Amino acid sequence: MLISTKISEIREIIREERKKGKEIALVPTMGYLHEGHLALVKEAKKSGAFVVMSIFVNPLQFGPNEDFDRYPRNIERDARLAEEAGVNLIFNPGVEEMYPTTNLSTVAVGKLGDCLCGTSRPTHFNGVTTVVSKLFNIVQPDRAYFGQKDYQQYLIIKQVVKDLNFPIEIVPVPIVRESDGLALSSRNVYLSPEQRQEALVLQKSLKAADEWIRQGERSGSLIEEKIKEMIRGESSGEIDYVELRHPETLDRVEMIEDSVLIALAVRFGSTRLIDNKLVEGL
Repeated sequence: MLISTKISEIREIIREERKKGKEIALVPTMGYLHEGHLALVKEAKKSGAFVVMSIFVNPLQFGPNEDFDRYPRNIERDARLAEEAGVNLIFNPGVEEMYPTTNLSTVAVGKLGDCLCGTSRPTHFNGVTTVVSKLFNIVQPDRAYFGQKDYQQYLIIKQVVKDLNFPIEIVPVPIVRESDGLALSSRNVYLSPEQRQEALVLQKSLKAADEWIRQGERSGSLIEEKIKEMIRGESSGEIDYVELRHPETLDRVEMIEDSVLIALAVRFGSTRLIDNKLVEGL
């Protein structure tokens, strides 16, 4: 496995792999790898492509008073896990390599970024789409892999690829969970044992909502309130949002007619966790 911190070197390596007839798969991450990231690699390797993993904690997607400085980083650990999973090349640039001068150009996302996580983190998705667009231009992959835990992010990236005519297939990979149901996240390491146990209410409430819908409940607002009641009743978590949204447009769903996305974000202490469930086949 190769590791590079330089854009010019990455481009040269990929150019040589293209000459060999290889397709290129990109797995973008911010590092501190877990089984969710490795599931993206596993999916990418199915095609026989040359797998590039980016590891870059992107400052543009962190707002004021967020956890950029304390976001977990361990490149030695990440490199070992990536190599074991079959990654061919890690791109691990510094901030100066990705943003050598004041970044005057950004990629804005429009209405898909104005709701859910975009409400409390208004600059977040512009930071995501800007860095991902840069990675697409640097790596020029045939396919890029994104986990559905960050469902809004996946949908936004898919729209950017369509709008900006990137010749890239965006491949979604289902949420990977711990054995007890907690969605895997690099931020889980921040949780105290008590918070970690309380956080299980997120998956529990999503499962309950799925059941309410399948039993015939169709009021979006009523389901949102019932989820909030469950979270408040079984944890000390501070709710950022609990919302039912259309899985393609992210429009609010007042009356459920077909597939619906249930999305939530809850803070346990200073740690903000997100989770979601896509309810289909109604």
